[in-house]
Amino acid sequence: MLETLISSKTRIKLLLKFFLNSDTTAYLRGLESEFGESSNSIRLELNRLEEAGMLASNFIGNRKVFKANIKHPLFDEIHKILLKHIGIDRIIEDVIERLGDVDSVYLVGDFAKGLNSRIIDLIFVGNVDKNYLVNLIEKVENLVQRKIRYLIYTPEEYLLSQPDQKEKPSLLVWSRD
Repeated sequence: MLETLISSKTRIKLLLKFFLNSDTTAYLRGLESEFGESSNSIRLELNRLEEAGMLASNFIGNRKVFKANIKHPLFDEIHKILLKHIGIDRIIEDVIERLGDVDSVYLVGDFAKGLNSRIIDLIFVGNVDKNYLVNLIEKVENLVQRKIRYLIYTPEEYLLSQPDQKEKPSLLVWSRD
C-alpha cells in the first residue's frame, strides 16, 4: 500500500522507524547498518524529512541524532497510516474488543523498534479468553498477511514483568483508559 504512494523505500523505512514509536531515536551510521543501504541515500531522506519539519535532530557528541517531531501537524495521521499499513488497526478492531477483560495491548519486537517485519509481536494484559484469541489471531493473520506472536499477562503478572520489559521497546497500542 505505502509503496504505491511513496516510491522511496528508504523513506518508508524511515517513516516506520520514527513514526511507529515516537520515542525511537537514531543516527545516520546506525541507520546505515540497520537498513543495509548507503549512507548517502539515507542522508538525503533524513534531510528531506527534517526540512519538512517531520524529524527533529540534536547532537549527542559528534552524532546527529534524529527523532520524530510529534508536534508536526501530520504526526498523528502518519502514525495512523503506518498502523494501518502493518495491520495493527485490524488487530485492534477484530480481536481486542471481543476478548473479554483486556486492560491494555502493547506492540513489542521489531515494530516497536520501528523496523518492518513479517511478524507482529503483541503483549495482552488482562483476563483474556485464550481459545477465542487463537481463533481470532488466525483470521487476522490472513487479513494482514503477517504472523502474530503474543503473550498474555494478568495485570499482576505484567507488573512483575516490568523490570524485564524495560530493556525491550514497547508501544502502547490500546488501553481501556
